Amino acid sequence: MLTDTKIRQHKAPGKLSDSGGLYVHITDTGSKLWRQAYRFAGKQKLLSHGAYPAVTLQQAREKREAAKAQLRDGIDPSAQRKQPQSAANTFREVAEEVMTKRKNEGRSAKTLVKSRWLVDLLYPDIGDLPIKTITPPMLLATLRKIEGRGHYETANRARSLAGMVFRYAVGTGQADRDPSQDLRGVLTIPQVTHHAALTKPAEVGALLRSIDGYNGRHPVVRLALQLVALTFVRSSELRHAEWSEINGTEWRIPARRMKMKVEHRVPLSRQAMAIIESLRAITGHGRYLFPAIHKADRPISEMTLNEALRRLGIDDHVTHGWRTTASTLLNEMGIDGDVIELQLAHRERDTVRRAYNRAERWPERVSMMQQYADHLDKLRAALPLVASEAAK
Repeated sequence: MLTDTKIRQHKAPGKLSDSGGLYVHITDTGSKLWRQAYRFAGKQKLLSHGAYPAVTLQQAREKREAAKAQLRDGIDPSAQRKQPQSAANTFREVAEEVMTKRKNEGRSAKTLVKSRWLVDLLYPDIGDLPIKTITPPMLLATLRKIEGRGHYETANRARSLAGMVFRYAVGTGQADRDPSQDLRGVLTIPQVTHHAALTKPAEVGALLRSIDGYNGRHPVVRLALQLVALTFVRSSELRHAEWSEINGTEWRIPARRMKMKVEHRVPLSRQAMAIIESLRAITGHGRYLFPAIHKADRPISEMTLNEALRRLGIDDHVTHGWRTTASTLLNEMGIDGDVIELQLAHRERDTVRRAYNRAERWPERVSMMQQYADHLDKLRAALPLVASEAAK
């Protein structure tokens, strides 16, 4: 038999049985959901009684006895409910189903942590309410509390996550509509803060020379800063690079590590290959191109790279900023914008166009990356540029 103490203290995912088919289902995310297993007409069935502690142990037992009374009268408890058995589920219960679904879909640990943080912000006000009863003003009141703390971006992200939960509920018959849709344009839109980046040729050249002169105790840091300049991948894509992804003059970043969850190919210029060969002599025996300084089984951190830039006296450029730098310089060089966007791995916003645009334009990207590397060499050496290369 269960006790409140036992339920509160038990943390491991699984099943805590009471009696009469009643048990607590503990999800991977720690939610505790009341379930009752029973048989009707020779079939095994399951009944939901809400979430603990919103539904107490005593209340869950009362619900169990009511269901058993119906069974004795030849009535299927699930059939007695006006909606499917999950119709009375709370926002919390449905949200936990969505969280489990996202985990099973292979979402990154970072994404799951962010989703958990956001959904936990919603639980205090609407978590234990039947999801079907939540109205736009009720959801807005919760989001306004987040806005009231000055967290405008968080409020918008929480609305988006709530919408995901409501749409799942509609699709599974647990709600009739998504109230978050009525809040479009209601919340304050925060001003976008861009990553610090240098874009003027003279400044970029000085930055490259500073990086070349970095004399920190670990050469891997300097090589990482040099390679990201040439490849302009996202910081996380660089830091988690593995030797198994390098194939000749091509770097294939697997979908699981890409923001858009699509494999990305990076042509490696002669300059990039020289850096990789230097790295191979240092870290080629391990998994990562850029392992952490004291823990080879983990990649280098973004803080390490940005701190290296700070030590060089560079305050107006971060590692991720090379994407902005490259986009600016390549456009000024007259490179086709679509080729640039492909190499930046920017997802086509027009879904119809994206569906039909399967061309990778690989030869053009290979040529562009070599032109770009040569261009950086000229900036590094402070050589005069031809008119088409000069930045105004």
